[in-house]
Amino acid sequence: MTDKYNVEAAELLANEALNLPISEAVPIYEQLLATYPTAAKYWKQYVEAHMAVNNDDAIKQIFSRCLLNCLHVPLWRCYIRFIRKVNDKKGVEGQEETRKAFDFMFNYVGADIASGPVWMEYIAFLKSLPAQTSLEETQRMTGVRKAYQKVIVTPTHHIEQLWRDYENFENSVSRTLAKGLLSEYQPKYNSARAVYRERKKYADEIDWNMLAVPPSGTSKEEVQWMAWKRFLAFEKGNPQRIDSASANKRMAFTYEQCLMYLYHYPDIWYDYATWHAKSGSIDSAIKVFQRALKALPDSEMLKYAYAELEESRGSVQAAKKVYEGLLGDDGNATALSHIQFIRFIRRTEGVEAARKYFMDARKSPNCTYHVYVAYAMMAFCLDKDAKFAHNVFEVGLKRFMHEPSYILEYADFLSRLNDDRNIRALFERALSSLPPEESVEIWKRFTQFEQTYGDLASMLKVEQRRKEALSRTGDEGESALESSWQDVVSRYSFMDLWPCSSKDLDHLTRQEWLSKNFGKKIEKPALANGIGSAGSDKSSSGVPTSSNSVKVVYPDTSRMVIYDPRQKIGLTTPVQPGVPIIFPPSSGTLAGAGAPNVLNDILKTLPPALASFVANLPAVEGPSPDVDFVLSICLQSNIPLMPGRSANNTQMQAGPAPSTSDLSGSTKFKPTRERHAGKRKDVDRQDDDDSTTVQSQPRPRDVFKIRQMQKARGTGSQTGSVSYGSAFSGEMSGSTG
Repeated sequence: MTDKYNVEAAELLANEALNLPISEAVPIYEQLLATYPTAAKYWKQYVEAHMAVNNDDAIKQIFSRCLLNCLHVPLWRCYIRFIRKVNDKKGVEGQEETRKAFDFMFNYVGADIASGPVWMEYIAFLKSLPAQTSLEETQRMTGVRKAYQKVIVTPTHHIEQLWRDYENFENSVSRTLAKGLLSEYQPKYNSARAVYRERKKYADEIDWNMLAVPPSGTSKEEVQWMAWKRFLAFEKGNPQRIDSASANKRMAFTYEQCLMYLYHYPDIWYDYATWHAKSGSIDSAIKVFQRALKALPDSEMLKYAYAELEESRGSVQAAKKVYEGLLGDDGNATALSHIQFIRFIRRTEGVEAARKYFMDARKSPNCTYHVYVAYAMMAFCLDKDAKFAHNVFEVGLKRFMHEPSYILEYADFLSRLNDDRNIRALFERALSSLPPEESVEIWKRFTQFEQTYGDLASMLKVEQRRKEALSRTGDEGESALESSWQDVVSRYSFMDLWPCSSKDLDHLTRQEWLSKNFGKKIEKPALANGIGSAGSDKSSSGVPTSSNSVKVVYPDTSRMVIYDPRQKIGLTTPVQPGVPIIFPPSSGTLAGAGAPNVLNDILKTLPPALASFVANLPAVEGPSPDVDFVLSICLQSNIPLMPGRSANNTQMQAGPAPSTSDLSGSTKFKPTRERHAGKRKDVDRQDDDDSTTVQSQPRPRDVFKIRQMQKARGTGSQTGSVSYGSAFSGEMSGSTG
């Protein structure tokens, strides 16, 4: 496959493997499962292929690879089916093995919301066990009762049916004993049923057939991520109010299920590990991090989080091993990994060890100026060694004189030392070596320094030098402002204190933009909601402006809508006449969905005009449109008739067609013969009825009504007749022709 995580290609491969001999299908399944190791449906299909040829050894090996990582009920039912098949003819020993397999399964997926059928199968298995003596009968009944009592307090899809079965079971054994047991478990069952109804709302939002792929930012992935986040938050609240041990087990089960689908999301792994750590199970958190790094070996964030956890619990060597893994080969180590390792070494091994590693790290080909800045500030702030920090900056300056960011960091360090002489010397050295286009920030900082700490003469001199230097970069606005008002504002401001009002600041900002774009040809904007020009007179900065020269146009933010995948696309504000309606792009046509056969079948059932329209729709990725809303807009639009139907228009004038407002308002119609009986009812309202149009009617919510309106309108405009009986009851019909 060209794309490793191409879901459609994976489905095609899986379907192809179904029709191949097992020897040819095995490489395909292994390829699929190497890419999607948590795809329970592919594991199940793989196992069933081996079960078809009775390859028991291969089946056991496959189950050992997938069961504990794929907590999916259908896969586990396949496991139980295999165990029962193997132990079916082994008598009592085989029955005991089957019972242990059921217990093993319930320990992992017994709390699943879809585990009801498995519990039913287990109870039926217990009831089928032979009982030769009264003791064995009692033991069997006790096992069945315990199974019922476990499942009726487990929120599953079949909880109500299981409760009825439990009632029947207890009443069949002893009505006297049943009364006490049922009254004891009734509140627990009610609580579990209430939790099930809440849990079902969250479970229904999840796509349980989705394959685990790396996040790519699609709306479907975002919706599923949010659905799992809501589900996890719901489970963390312990809605069933069970004991802490059971609640933690339930929470771990939910996280494991989540990772089957969000396997490539580092935040889910991190949340799972930190939840274990907060619950007091540090060892479990360590195991989760180890699994996470195996799943996402390139995630630096997970490695730092793992090292942090190891260091916090005192496992310095384990944390150091993680950092060394981040460094890898010296040629592949990043500057950030060097910096973080220096910090770790200083925390755990002391100043000298950190200094020694810095001396080695600066020889690395991937060592950037960030490493020098980080270690110099560490020596200055933590080791209180200003001289050594100054030496580090000086050594780095020989190597990174071409980096403006390094110059600025060095200047900040010298400012902390109150070394104004070396600050000026640093700026002069940097400006003499840097080209003008790369020295903008250096000049800005130099000017700010003189404005804050220099005298008036040095301040004005640096400002003038800055303008002269930057004018050679092609920035004509700077050269045009020989002594601008902005310079005065900059000199006499401090932090967020300004010597002018916010309105004046806005005006100055606009003047600065105008000065930079002075002389450039700018088209006159067509929109009328832009900000006006500065006027035809000269501004205070001396830049001549014209009311027709430049106009800054801002977007109409009142029509902007923040995209949220959870929102249902639809009409949120009433349609205003004359205002264009902008629809979000659709999620794609059927032609782009990878199902040409389905599209062809649908097109065959559509009228020719509509089929041609659907076939020519472009493929667009995005949210799906609201069908009701689109139909209502189509009905409200005045669509011109096609040429060649003028004859039909004359026929339409021969007899009045039924008002579409009647069709949309009610489904109760009077026979048309009453209209020709000479009784002119509601004459006073005739004008109002004639003036009523579809545009004045509220948009119906019933799709059936909308389609009937469209059908009636189309028929009325062509032939002047409407058949009511065929559309509604089959009895009432009339003609207006």
